[in-house]
Amino acid sequence: QVQLVESGGGLVQAGGSLRLSCAAAGRTFSPYAMGWFRQAPGKEREFVAFISQRGGSTYYADSVKGRFAISRDNAKNTVYLQMNSLKPEDTAVYYCGARAGYGSAYAEDYNAWGQGTQVTVSS
Repeated sequence: QVQLVESGGGLVQAGGSLRLSCAAAGRTFSPYAMGWFRQAPGKEREFVAFISQRGGSTYYADSVKGRFAISRDNAKNTVYLQMNSLKPEDTAVYYCGARAGYGSAYAEDYNAWGQGTQVTVSS
């Protein structure tokens, strides 16, 4: 089982940027598609973006398209989420997930999760 650790969250003003990182350990990283999800208080976990095993394919939720960018560096066993033009509604705990095989927009398809990193966007 791959272990995941997110970092890079914090407090930022609306319109600002943050870059989240998710480092993987324990198993070879490249066979996994990687996804980012987020969960706000009182809400279900929500899909943000995923990236294919080699990084050739990406997919985004409509709410973040054009503002967020997912990328990965398999040599460093790390996936990133660059978040620009942040809005207060982006406030949530952000989680990365690993899925053997193809990426998915459904949280239940992922096999491993990190502990999450808090992102707070002030207005």
